[in-house]
Amino acid sequence: MILFPAIDLKNGQCVRLEQGDMARATVFNLEPAAQAQSFAAQGFEYLHVVDLDGAFAGKPMNAAAVESMLRAVTMPVQLGGGIRDIATVEAWLAKGVTRVIIGTAAVRDPELVKGAAKKFPGRVAVGLDARDGKVAVEGWAETSQVTVLEIARRFEDAGVAAIIFTDIARDGLLKGLNLDATIELAERISIPVIASGGFASIEDVKALLAPRAGKLAGAIAGRALYDGRLDPAAALTLIRNARAAA
Repeated sequence: MILFPAIDLKNGQCVRLEQGDMARATVFNLEPAAQAQSFAAQGFEYLHVVDLDGAFAGKPMNAAAVESMLRAVTMPVQLGGGIRDIATVEAWLAKGVTRVIIGTAAVRDPELVKGAAKKFPGRVAVGLDARDGKVAVEGWAETSQVTVLEIARRFEDAGVAAIIFTDIARDGLLKGLNLDATIELAERISIPVIASGGFASIEDVKALLAPRAGKLAGAIAGRALYDGRLDPAAALTLIRNARAAA
């Protein structure tokens, strides 16, 4: 189980949104590279980054900020937002991103995901963000008519590294992860699933380490880390101890 600290980028700054609403953004750090270094110093092992402007524009919009983070830390980085074609996938992987996350294009153009995953095994993840069980696209501005499970099953044999499942209704609101829906998804597909949206406290870490969540590959924490509600040292110690016991 990996705990991913999240850096969401808007206008080159680290922000957190509430329920994916760009009008409800709180700026937490003006220097993304410094924030990445802070997470590295705290002991996190894998960084989750989203180009929010890119998700709306359909192309990378915070490239300078992402590149500054890649220079600042050595830990692996997974990146989503505005990755809609194979050229963008290739460009980010060449610049040092460990894993790209394809969201909107996974709904609109599943062949892109399959082709990218075949060309770059283990380096392509799919981001599925759900509103009332249906997948939202275009930076969550539109809700499709397909379910998360329907989309996830398209990629069962494609070599996708992970599905990142976000419950939009909880995102940024510190209400706790929607583990019931996330675990149900993980149990119905073979692709590793990462939980996202609503991470609130050390209780979420404990829930992720419970036997019922054993199929989950990790979770993403954002606002709880920035607000100080989640102590990184305590969370990472719990995870390390669980790994040692296993």
